[in-house]
Amino acid sequence: MGKNRKNKSNRGIFATTTTLAMNGGESDDAVHGAVTAVAAGASPVDTAADLAGTPQTLASKESSAGSLKRPSPHDADDDDGWQTIERGRPVKKHKKVPGPNSNRYPAIYFSPQARLQAMISVSSLRDLIVYIFADGPAPQWVAVKHRPEFRKIVAIVVPGLEEAMFKENVDFSTYNKLPPDQATDRIATAPDDYYPRVLKEEALPPALKPFAEMFPHLWPVRAPGDDKYAKLYSPLQSMLTVPLSKEKKGGVQPLNEPRGWKDERTRITEFLATTDELMEHGFPIHPAMLPDGAKRDAFRDPDGFVHTRVTRLEEGDVPEAEIEQGSITAGRQVLALDCEMCMTGEKEFSLTRISLVSWDGEVVLDELVKPDKPIIDYVTRFSGITKEMLDPVTTTLSDIQSRLLDLLHPRTILVGHSLDSDLKAIRLAHPFIVDTSILFPHPRGPPLKLSLKSLAQKYLNREIQKGDGTIHGHDSIEDAKTCLDLVKKKCEKGKAWAAGDVQGENLFKRLARAGTAYRATAGPGATGGLPVGKSSAAVDWGDATRSACNAATVTISCESDAEVEAGIIRAVKGDPDGLEVPGGGVDFVWARLRELEALQGWWNRNKVVGDGPGGPPPSSQTEDAGSGDPGDSPLERCLTSLSQRLKRIHDALPPCTAFIVFSGTGDPREVGRLQAMQAQFRREYNTPGSKWDQLSVQWTDKEEQALRRAVRAARRGIGFIGVK
Repeated sequence: MGKNRKNKSNRGIFATTTTLAMNGGESDDAVHGAVTAVAAGASPVDTAADLAGTPQTLASKESSAGSLKRPSPHDADDDDGWQTIERGRPVKKHKKVPGPNSNRYPAIYFSPQARLQAMISVSSLRDLIVYIFADGPAPQWVAVKHRPEFRKIVAIVVPGLEEAMFKENVDFSTYNKLPPDQATDRIATAPDDYYPRVLKEEALPPALKPFAEMFPHLWPVRAPGDDKYAKLYSPLQSMLTVPLSKEKKGGVQPLNEPRGWKDERTRITEFLATTDELMEHGFPIHPAMLPDGAKRDAFRDPDGFVHTRVTRLEEGDVPEAEIEQGSITAGRQVLALDCEMCMTGEKEFSLTRISLVSWDGEVVLDELVKPDKPIIDYVTRFSGITKEMLDPVTTTLSDIQSRLLDLLHPRTILVGHSLDSDLKAIRLAHPFIVDTSILFPHPRGPPLKLSLKSLAQKYLNREIQKGDGTIHGHDSIEDAKTCLDLVKKKCEKGKAWAAGDVQGENLFKRLARAGTAYRATAGPGATGGLPVGKSSAAVDWGDATRSACNAATVTISCESDAEVEAGIIRAVKGDPDGLEVPGGGVDFVWARLRELEALQGWWNRNKVVGDGPGGPPPSSQTEDAGSGDPGDSPLERCLTSLSQRLKRIHDALPPCTAFIVFSGTGDPREVGRLQAMQAQFRREYNTPGSKWDQLSVQWTDKEEQALRRAVRAARRGIGFIGVK
């Protein structure tokens, strides 16, 4: 096999061949075996970041103290322009990037002899990225040839793409005019049809012909979800969350380990959420969380929001001389916060009760609040709030904000469960947070969260929230005290306690932590090299810093697909001065193009990305988008524009770059409609005194089966993989 050179000139990612060739003198890592019949698994996942920049030029000189290198622009100037670094294994020069006909050119092969047992999943694409650039296991659905030669990876999600669009005679003028319940019937993938389809330019509609120039196959890709319980999960979270490696898990002792466990008393300040965590979990932004400079100076609270009187994060620090010996509060004021909400609009919640409890269990504040808008649903079963309770109340949200600004000072730590929701309801930002949903993460990682009730059962052996729909049954004071007890126990036991089941890690963080340097790219040692960081960029609509993308080395926020295209090319090539995007570009780029999603009607208009341009673009932007014949339909013009945009990105990529494009899901509209209907039914059905024949919606087995069909259809996405 090692002498077979048939495919040495092939630059494509897949070869329709039954033989996987290993070329030149590469090791076993060059080709990772033949494809075997293994089903690709699916799991929710998160994004990868990294700090690598342009390779520094190393001097050929060496001294007895060590080797020398020219300092970067950010290094302090010294007298002679050189700095001493630690002597170690000699650093090799980067090998020349292999040419297109080189026997070292990287590729990703699919063998038609493989017997796939299931569709590949979004997590399969993520795992391919982790395998090429980090410490992930080898994929079984493709073979990666000359893995060390890959220089960059670009992954772009394009919601709105469907396999049915790639039919030769598709009619785009009527394509997206079907109602959602009929649109699911146009799915082109059979349930047992897992294999990729060969892309032939002559068999594609004109708007999508450029895809055949960039990719050899169209892959059916299964979105994350649960057919049994009719659930559709976020494909972005699946892409950007990676299961923890064995090394990462190894240092944590299981919670139920009876032998060898030793309590390690830990200060509460050790559990404060970092600025990155607060942004990643959608907390209101406090100006103290922003770096000094123009961005902080230009900060303005969103309408109706206020922030506590903290100028700099350092104001929260307490001198050691003022901290009582053995104190786990570290001289800080600790207040547990919990709120109850009602509904004042469709998917709009407003504050109706707020409770604050001190570290010693004393109730500091417990107030009912009258919303500014009329209440359409008191959600009594969950909130414990009734109309009779709120009718005489005159306290407003503004009153509560004023009291909190007086109560919360720079040394105050707020404790709670999913506090981002509470603080958004109060419209308040505070930078010092201990959130039990972060402190006790879900085993499968974000965006999943364990409920406070389940945490109380598991770690406190306590039953909470078992009320009968009255304030005495479901109580915000009870919830606040439960959060306090969980945090106190964590402080007494230590960081490793109740942390052994975590399985998810942000993809950007994984690449930064566990990226691999290969011999071919100046990595010392044998193939496999040494662990080094991989730099990354996230390019997205809205404020890219207020999501899992915040963990990327560089975030680029955009307001159009044109800006996303420019951002991707910038991230790949780097800034001339290297001040924001490292010179030479980053190693991994994740991006999202959304104009097709908006035109298709798939964009969820109830969700706003940050407080920036998070909603869908105006209809005029999408209906007129694209180039081509003016007589073409808006969808055809949009697809033409998308194809040309991807082709320009592809042409701008350097050699040896893996290029991945995927849709994320199929059409999610019918799932959203039926889930909203189901939620409305449950709210009405669970309201005390409600009668079946008086409900505004009915949920029967007919609707349940329709939801299951819609979820199955929405989980059928597509993907494309190529090597430039």
